[in-house]
Amino acid sequence: MTPPSAPQIPVVVLAGFLGSGKTTLLNHLLRNRAGNRIGVVVNDFGSIEIDAMTVAGQVGSTVSLGNGCLCCAVDASELDTYLETLTAPAARLDVIVIEASGLAEPQELVRMLLASDNPHIRYGGLVEVVDAAEFPATRERHPEIDRHLAVADLIVLNKTDRVTEAGLRAVREAVDAAGGSAAIICSAYGRIDPEVLLDPVTRADEDESFRQLTFEDLLPEADRTHADHLHAAYDSVSFTADVPLSPRLFMAFLDSRPAGLYRIKGFVDFGAGDPGNRYALHAVGRFLRFVPQRWARDEPRRTQLVLIGAGVDAASLRKELEGCRDEWQDATEELERSMWGVLRYVRQPGDDEA
Repeated sequence: MTPPSAPQIPVVVLAGFLGSGKTTLLNHLLRNRAGNRIGVVVNDFGSIEIDAMTVAGQVGSTVSLGNGCLCCAVDASELDTYLETLTAPAARLDVIVIEASGLAEPQELVRMLLASDNPHIRYGGLVEVVDAAEFPATRERHPEIDRHLAVADLIVLNKTDRVTEAGLRAVREAVDAAGGSAAIICSAYGRIDPEVLLDPVTRADEDESFRQLTFEDLLPEADRTHADHLHAAYDSVSFTADVPLSPRLFMAFLDSRPAGLYRIKGFVDFGAGDPGNRYALHAVGRFLRFVPQRWARDEPRRTQLVLIGAGVDAASLRKELEGCRDEWQDATEELERSMWGVLRYVRQPGDDEA
């Protein structure tokens, strides 16, 4: 596959009320980061930056985490300034995680990201962490949690080891009702599979003999392998088609995608709808974007997608996607009308460049 000329860095917002386990989950991601360089922004409004001190055991408002990772304690008003620094080519980051204050309004951070003029970032989703053991009490003290859940793209129901099976079922039903179409993943100690949020990265250009030590290198072997025994269940579905998809049918699939389907990534061939381009697709929660990219010379023309979610029917998803291959040889007028549905979500390649 031909990479886009200027890849954008996904920015993930990690939210949740005080004590839900956000920092524990963040540290878990840093220790099991699948080769990614992660930039961390700690949105801590207190006079003492406790969260910044506890992220990966570092102390200070701005620290180097090794191997390109950065941690910044920042007020929301400074967010664009820090994102400009973190997206500089010299930082070589693959993903940025904003850990929101437990008292922050996460939808405001999301709004700032979507309104940002920074061409190097893209929205990577709002992850809401919920303390399963304390959820009823938290909801009573902070009824606004329902509003936070309603705008979340992914909900991590944490500390599930501290509740009974019946209690967990009740909490999950309440969270599910408030969260709408958001995927829900259960966890203990913030241990979710990093693949839900991070794409594995390999760097052939790095000299392993001289690279900096990472958290993975410093941890004991027993700690480094605990990701293989996670209890968080999610589904990953791969789909490949060697014939073009119908823009109309594929947009209908995206518009009706099931609750729990958190991420869709990959490339789509719309054939005669736009013979000169393939379309890079990025979907997280309700957010959807296409980026047209010119086909490379002699590049096989096919659709390749990966869909990630919780509680989704993999067989049904594949069947629906297979159905999108039907009727792709519609009349030119129909294809032109269908492409307007795609163009609603298109970011032009030039928009990704500085």
